[in-house]
Amino acid sequence: MIRNGEQYRESLRDGREVYINGERVKDVTTHPMFKPLVDIRARVYDMQHETATRDIMTVTDGSEINAVGNALPYTQDDWWAKRRATDAVMEDVGGVVTRVGDETVGEMWSLYDGQDVLNEVDPQFSKNIETHIHQVLKGDPFHVSANTDPKGDRSKAPQDQDPDMLLHVVKETDEGIVVRGAKYETAAAYANQAFTKPTIANWGNDELSDYAVGFICDLGAPGMKFICRTGFAGARGNCPRADARDYPLANKFDEVDTLVIYDNVLIPWENVLFYRHTKAAAFIRATLHRYSAFAFVQRTLKTADMMIGAALFNVRQTGLEKQPAVQEKLAQLAIWREGINAHLTAAVALCEKSPAGLAMPNQSLLMTGRVHALSNLPTMMHTARELCGGQICVTPDAATFEAPETKPWMEKYYSINDNWIADDRRKLLAYARDLLNSDYAGHRLTFQLFAQSAPFAQLGAVYRNFDWDGPLDFVKRSAELSDAVMDDTERQSGDGAVNQWYRENTPLADAAE
Repeated sequence: MIRNGEQYRESLRDGREVYINGERVKDVTTHPMFKPLVDIRARVYDMQHETATRDIMTVTDGSEINAVGNALPYTQDDWWAKRRATDAVMEDVGGVVTRVGDETVGEMWSLYDGQDVLNEVDPQFSKNIETHIHQVLKGDPFHVSANTDPKGDRSKAPQDQDPDMLLHVVKETDEGIVVRGAKYETAAAYANQAFTKPTIANWGNDELSDYAVGFICDLGAPGMKFICRTGFAGARGNCPRADARDYPLANKFDEVDTLVIYDNVLIPWENVLFYRHTKAAAFIRATLHRYSAFAFVQRTLKTADMMIGAALFNVRQTGLEKQPAVQEKLAQLAIWREGINAHLTAAVALCEKSPAGLAMPNQSLLMTGRVHALSNLPTMMHTARELCGGQICVTPDAATFEAPETKPWMEKYYSINDNWIADDRRKLLAYARDLLNSDYAGHRLTFQLFAQSAPFAQLGAVYRNFDWDGPLDFVKRSAELSDAVMDDTERQSGDGAVNQWYRENTPLADAAE
């Protein structure tokens, strides 16, 4: 059954070993670095029960009500429902959160599509996948993803250095497998379980089979340790308790990234999804984002709305909107935003049937949409920064606007008219600074390389999913080429040894979480 917020908070009080700033965290639900995001995830759970939002946030399976984000997609309508639910969450909390579960459960659906591959090694693993998909649907856990290892020296094989640089199996028991190593996992310190999988690119060497393991990990299991980066909430440079009003986004939406240590952790056999099967590892690396990319791109769309809104308010308050140069920059932001929207919409409208019978977003449109969204993100951030102007980096903090000695001067120089008073202008500039110019803003931009894979991998996904046959066939007929030319092209590219190696060995998300 769907959970509520308090049930989620209680599930985190399991004695887990969490560290941040070198100190052990007693309770992640109350710690200032974690509480903002715990509260948002709890809010998502509560929205599933409230009259105003429960119909958007849930689906009915017979007599049981489940979270719409966890439900398997079988139709276009299922994807429209997921998109509405994600938008409802972002509208409710007032910002973008990446790791709340709906964007990672899709990775399990990718594995669901690969059951035939897994049946080659052990039919039990295929059964485990289906069981866990339904457990996520029925149990409604906060489910995250575990991909990237520390890796160490990538010029060396794992066995030629500290083997713990990549997560691997150290022992088999009657109860399950025992694993050691580490993974980087955003939100793991306040999540319930993680789909844990490998990131090695070249699976042609059977000696790597100890590393070819995927499983569901209970994040409250013995032997788990969570070493977190310092969050942006509260702390700011040398100021340990910065005013949240000066950094409204960082203090509410920072999702803490964690180095999760697996110190001889037992994974029960029923939680093992594949093991010592390099073909399965290669398959999941090549198909990891076939569903989850949709949720990531949708979040970039909402980020675009935030950037456009902040920029437009800034030019309107200062009377610059009528200038052609300003309108040109606003139009560039709008084109980028609508390009993302168009790719998402078309990916659903032209969805494909997956190997397991699911409705899979059109892969070529989805992957090209992701490249459009992210390759233009840095440029669009700077465009929005230009529209907001230099005041986002020079405006004093909230305390200066309130102090008796300085308040009159702030009101004099920051009030524009009766509608734009100093306090509203300060709020807008602080918002724009945190969105575009702060430590948090830089972190969120770099995070895309981690969460959605490196640009070369995104382009590789486009290459593998685009329909090259259509343009080739058109030119063949237009140029009146012989059939032999087409056959030779297919031999050298589509079915050739080089392309086969590329498909099997190029990591779709080697740098992705």
